[in-house]
Amino acid sequence: MARPDKAAAVAELTEQFRGSSAVVLTEYRGLSVAQLKQLRRSLAGTASYAVVKNTLTAIAAKEAGIDVLDGDLSGPTAIAFVTGEPVEAAKSLRDFAKANPQLVIKGGVLEGRKLSAADITTLAELESRDVLLGKAAGAFKAALFQAAYLFTAPATKAVRTIEALREKQAADA
Repeated sequence: MARPDKAAAVAELTEQFRGSSAVVLTEYRGLSVAQLKQLRRSLAGTASYAVVKNTLTAIAAKEAGIDVLDGDLSGPTAIAFVTGEPVEAAKSLRDFAKANPQLVIKGGVLEGRKLSAADITTLAELESRDVLLGKAAGAFKAALFQAAYLFTAPATKAVRTIEALREKQAADA
C-alpha cells in the first residue's frame, strides 16, 4: 500500500474511533465471507464492522486519544465501531459468537475505559436502555401510588369510623 493510502486509512480509522461511543475488537479467523456479511447485518444500526490492519489501527487509536488497545492488536483483527447503544452491539456480537465459535471477542473500549472480553459479555447481559428506563418509570410510579395511598389512608379510616358509628346509632334506635 502506498504511503498516501496508509495516511488516508489512518485518518478514516481515527474518525471512526472519535465518532464511536464504544469499540469492540474481535478475531475473525475461520469465518467465511458469508458469515462476516451476516455479522455486519446483525450489527446494522448499532455498529459498523471492519477488518483492519493492526499497525494502522494502533496509530489511529493513538491519534484518537485511545492508548489502551495495544495488547489486543495481534492476529487477524476486526473492529466493531459502535455508534448506537453499546449494549445492543455487545448482545449482537455475543449472540453471533455463540452461533459461530470462530469469532473471538478480544476486548474493547467504552468511554475511554478498557474492556476485557468478560466485561463485554457482562455488558451484553444488561437489559436494553428502553427496558431499564421502563423499570425506573415503574418504580417511580409505584412510589407515587404508595405515597398517595399513605396520604389518603387517614381520611379513609375516618370516613369508615364515622360510617360505622352511624350504622351503630341506627341499629340502637
